[in-house]
Amino acid sequence: MKKKAIAALLAGTIVTTSLTGCGSKSAATCDTAAATSPSYIEAEYPEEAMASDTQAEGAAEYEYFDPYNTYDSYAAKSVEAACEAEDTLCPGYYRTSPAYNPGENYREVVENQFTSTASSPLSTFGADIDTASYSNLRRMINDGYSLREIPAGSIRTEELVNYFDYDYREPGRGDTFAVNASIIDCPWNRDTKLVNLGIKAKELGDIEDIPSNIVFLIDVSGSMNSYDKLPLLQMGLDMLVDDLDENDRVSIVTYASSSDIVIAGVPGNEHTEIKRAINSLDASGSTNGGEGIRSAYRLAEKYFIKGGNNRVIMATDGDLNVGITSEDELEELISDKKEGGVFLSVLGFGTGNYNEATLETLADKGNGNYSYIDCLSQAKKTLVDEFNSTLFTVAKDVKFQIEFNPKYVSEYRQIGYENRQMAARDFNDDTKDGGEIGSGHAMTVLYEIKMNDNESDDNISLRYQDADLSDIGAKSDEWMTVSVRYKEPEEDESKLMYFPIGDGCYTGTPNCDTLFAAYVAECGMVLNNSEYIGNLDMHDVAKQVSGLKLDDEYKEEFLEMIKNL
Repeated sequence: MKKKAIAALLAGTIVTTSLTGCGSKSAATCDTAAATSPSYIEAEYPEEAMASDTQAEGAAEYEYFDPYNTYDSYAAKSVEAACEAEDTLCPGYYRTSPAYNPGENYREVVENQFTSTASSPLSTFGADIDTASYSNLRRMINDGYSLREIPAGSIRTEELVNYFDYDYREPGRGDTFAVNASIIDCPWNRDTKLVNLGIKAKELGDIEDIPSNIVFLIDVSGSMNSYDKLPLLQMGLDMLVDDLDENDRVSIVTYASSSDIVIAGVPGNEHTEIKRAINSLDASGSTNGGEGIRSAYRLAEKYFIKGGNNRVIMATDGDLNVGITSEDELEELISDKKEGGVFLSVLGFGTGNYNEATLETLADKGNGNYSYIDCLSQAKKTLVDEFNSTLFTVAKDVKFQIEFNPKYVSEYRQIGYENRQMAARDFNDDTKDGGEIGSGHAMTVLYEIKMNDNESDDNISLRYQDADLSDIGAKSDEWMTVSVRYKEPEEDESKLMYFPIGDGCYTGTPNCDTLFAAYVAECGMVLNNSEYIGNLDMHDVAKQVSGLKLDDEYKEEFLEMIKNL
């Protein structure tokens, strides 16, 4: 697969088409000269001794952070006022009254609670780099939804946070992952601290030489007959095709009342043939997704490229109403396929009858990722700008386990990742699924923690367990250890890495990226009516974000979006 420079070609399109403009075209530069970057944590492996020295360089003094209730003075202390973003957000397609459409289907999100470190020191979860929740939120805001009309379950805070790029350092030579850590005073609670873990995957250097076998599985049922669905997908795929070359193989399977093979195993450099097939599609009929998935996997297996990237990319609004329709049946259909090296990615489109719960499940079970496309700029971001990092896997079944040291941390709660939680024992069980991470991908993990007040807990006597700290816990300055377990893409046995996080990661002067991620998390908490957000509302969040210098158009767009809620 090759990479063409098509940004200039798209520039005119992004201005003129009715489906464009997901981001502002002007971007402010974030001045981080006086701020502290996250600490880069050296990786450790099971055979190496656990290090305790994670001291970071001291931070320069920098006045800008007033996290609790003096927002007006906070804005005045910022380095400079944020640049005025151009109003080029994705336009709303539907102006119905009321804006909220009850036909959309979302899985319930039950907020993570504070957990006692002494009784449950391990937090375990599977990797997740999906970002669909953010672009879906953008669609709802642009369609006129009020804050109270955002559907319950549609906001997964980690997907809002992970939508944006942060300046995390790359893994060291020979390492698959790096961890960048910051601990700051929590912006919404003066009595807690916020841990920001920026986990960065290695970037493959030879992506252009890796052939791809891609099967596009396209829903052409009647429910896709709307210009924000099939026509938007066709424009996005036209852009993607320009990056394919003679070493790639492309197949297209459509499904409606039945499943049809449009093209099979066509060389990627046959751009005209592939685009003609894409643009010949129209939508009608019911939705037999189960049969389409079967046909797509059969083609992926037929044209399987050993050592290459083999993937089914499903594009749909999730309205499956014929054949296999339950999530359990669909999970069973795809669960075994990933073991053969064929992964599944899912692209969601549209509104009204949008079935997100099913699409997220399919992507999770298929070792793939899930994206929502609401406009042409998002289609370009997903299918062109970020496609290589999505397509080329560097690690599968990735799981994380954070062990908190009760000497320092009395309680913790993870912000987001509610649907990726795992039992502690599953971390070392290679039969339990984690998540897939692609080349150069990064994910941000946030914890709100309560610090140990060092009162007389040492004198408590327990009958059934030993409450004493281990020597390492008592003597070290480590607040927690991040453990990463993963499998190489073609391996079945996992590998393990450790990253100890110490008090040297605490800073009173966090950089703009760290603060921005915290404020996006606040936004998710407000939208989900979190019990931990206190009196903070969306107006307060917008004021906080306005105090930062924003370094790209997507962050500027976020500020403009939340001002409309």
